[in-house]
Amino acid sequence: MSGPSDSMRAVLERLAHEDRDLADPTTLRPEAGRALSALTNLRWNAELPEVARAETTLVAGLPARRIVPGNDAGTDAILHIHGGGWAFCSAATHEGAARRLALACAAPVVTIDYRLAPEHPYPAGLEDCLAAWRALPGDRRWSVAGDSAGANLALAAMLRLGAEGAAMPAQGLLFYGVYGADFDTPSYLAQAEGPGLTRAKMQRYWDWYAPWDLRGEPTVAPLAAEDAALAALPPLYLNAAALDPLRSDSEALVARLRELGRADPFDLVEGVVHGFMQMGPALPEARQAFARAGEVFRERAG
Repeated sequence: MSGPSDSMRAVLERLAHEDRDLADPTTLRPEAGRALSALTNLRWNAELPEVARAETTLVAGLPARRIVPGNDAGTDAILHIHGGGWAFCSAATHEGAARRLALACAAPVVTIDYRLAPEHPYPAGLEDCLAAWRALPGDRRWSVAGDSAGANLALAAMLRLGAEGAAMPAQGLLFYGVYGADFDTPSYLAQAEGPGLTRAKMQRYWDWYAPWDLRGEPTVAPLAAEDAALAALPPLYLNAAALDPLRSDSEALVARLRELGRADPFDLVEGVVHGFMQMGPALPEARQAFARAGEVFRERAG
């Protein structure tokens, strides 16, 4: 794999300067790490894209943000599940990402605040996502999207719905997700020290979220799902960051899907690190990734 792109290197240099005196939030008490993560994410909500409406609401009793883009096509909508290692971030930290997703897909986006680990480990966050899914109004075709741990929860929710014989999302958009707990994959070894996300950080996130004896459950680590469950998923779009410890998770999932005869689009984005789609104001690759996801989404939505 090549190194960071010029634009990614500039962002990494900026972060090294701005965060030089800050602790790794995963080494702090969870509430302190969560607060620090929220503050450092504020920079990615600069220059928020214009939308028709952005409002705070409740979905199944969960706080949520509803973004309606000016180019709303009027037929589809997306339940958006934010990342953050199942422990950090919120609808607020992902406001910019939600707006870019809504504009790219020409559809409203609802981002929920689900319960976070370690105070609320598996299955609390997943149960909140499922409750939100079941409470969505029936006036649109609903899809689901998520980044990182949010992609894990989005895929886990689809697997649970499939196991229950319930109605599935129309589509799934999965961005650089965490799908397994094998810390010896090629990307975990190659990117063990980052830049950005590290192997040790992911191990701490996993320890907060689910003990080892649960990591063989498909709704914890979706790579453990049986072939029939993966084959029954709705159409997916997946991407991965090349310089990401989680890259191999996406590559393994895509390989499983290909073996089942599925042709879900997958993009490996060169030169970027984990979480790059959060960096929309500063990173052209982030904006391009949303545009690509929206292209796939709108083509399917008709």
